Amino acid sequence: MIETQARPDGMNFKLNEEQAMLQDMVRKFAQSEVAPGAAERDRTCAWPKEMVAKMGEQGLLGVCVPAEYGGAGMDTISYTLVIEELAAACASAAVIAAVQNGLVNYPILAFGTDEQKKKYLPLTATGQKIGAYCLTEPGSGSDSMGMATKAVKDGDSYRLTGTKFFVTNSMGAEIFIVYATLDASLKSKGVCAFIVEKSMKGFTVGKHEEMMGVRASGTCEVILDDVKVPVANMIGAEGQGGKIALATLDCGRLGIAAQAIGIARAAMETSLKYSQERKQFQQAIFNFQLIQSKLVEMAVGIDAARLLLQRAAFLRDTGVRFTKEASMAKWFASEVAVKAGSEGVQIHGGYGYTKEYPAERFFRDAKITQIYEGTSEIQKLVIARNLVN
Repeated sequence: MIETQARPDGMNFKLNEEQAMLQDMVRKFAQSEVAPGAAERDRTCAWPKEMVAKMGEQGLLGVCVPAEYGGAGMDTISYTLVIEELAAACASAAVIAAVQNGLVNYPILAFGTDEQKKKYLPLTATGQKIGAYCLTEPGSGSDSMGMATKAVKDGDSYRLTGTKFFVTNSMGAEIFIVYATLDASLKSKGVCAFIVEKSMKGFTVGKHEEMMGVRASGTCEVILDDVKVPVANMIGAEGQGGKIALATLDCGRLGIAAQAIGIARAAMETSLKYSQERKQFQQAIFNFQLIQSKLVEMAVGIDAARLLLQRAAFLRDTGVRFTKEASMAKWFASEVAVKAGSEGVQIHGGYGYTKEYPAERFFRDAKITQIYEGTSEIQKLVIARNLVN
């Protein structure tokens, strides 16, 4: 088991007592309550309602939300520990928790009104209601501000019309953070953010996407057909949605980096175990230097990714801008995860290509970390832009 000890606080690389206790608790919970059903959830693609409820009961869906709103009131490093441990057990569980914590709770907490915080956070932080983040559209992926979903002011309400795509958690969600534009020609300056409830007339959760990996993440399309949303449900002011979306994605990237690290760790740990049990040429294949080389590269990559992530998390907790560091962590961790997943299959040989072992699932789950919350190419653009600014 790879221990998570890095905390980039000067030269102190040790978790504090609260963080260490949290890590131990989540690791035990993930291995006893989450890991056993991971393969079945991957097979059926069913929304894991009971597992999500248990995560809520453990406080894993409101890690950074203050106690006054029902959350655990912990720091960002603690949040990354939670997502890593969940991902090491089940990538779908990790992304469900990452969306709830980073893409739903965060924008309400950081940009919402007192009324919005009091109304929604006690529900989402405890898992009484699941949330989803609606930004991507069929015609706008990496160009997130090029959305077509329209918001039209109508007295004390806005009417939203459009389609959102690849909405994680939407199968089980009741609260949706929806981005829409008042004027597409204004690009990001025309975007607004809204809290939309599933019960609102004209709101529909559409086609469920059967995906290559994270197959129990409840990812569907969302259709808004002239949905009437009260002005009181706008997060921030008119035209601030682009700013809110980008700030939220910075936080979201920390969660996906943690997920990638957890997947890579699972791939490495199962491969290490298999290499010590599998015998060829009258010895364990771990004794072969080429196998050792693969495992070493996996282990070093995981540690390096974790250090990048925890630096970004530390910067966020100290109030320092962390956009570049979040993109660095997300880009590198996702590359590590995909390589670890591939090498895990290779170490398992023919068995790695079957569903008898989890290696192939880790490989499939890893790939999405290079795509959502901004592709690897977008992360490089963000990093490059921040090198010269």
